[in-house]
Amino acid sequence: MTKAELIEKMAKDANISKVAAGKALSSFTTNVTKSLKKKDGKLTLVGFGTFQKIRRKARKGRNPQTGEPIKIKAKNVVKFKAGKQLKDSI
Repeated sequence: MTKAELIEKMAKDANISKVAAGKALSSFTTNVTKSLKKKDGKLTLVGFGTFQKIRRKARKGRNPQTGEPIKIKAKNVVKFKAGKQLKDSI
């Protein structure tokens, strides 16, 4: 499903305009991003799942083309763990 399809589905389900659904989706993604930027970096939607920022440590890797070792820098990544209701529905 694309973003446009999601907006269309949200508008139909909530009986609102596509513009309003687009603003709602934009607000949701903005606030999820702001929440994950904080130090604890965690957002829980009961029944749906949890978005959590985790820190990946620096590590050594290998270039698959040449086989030579490379250094991979430490970075923050987002992890999603599905909630019980989502797991059961799939």
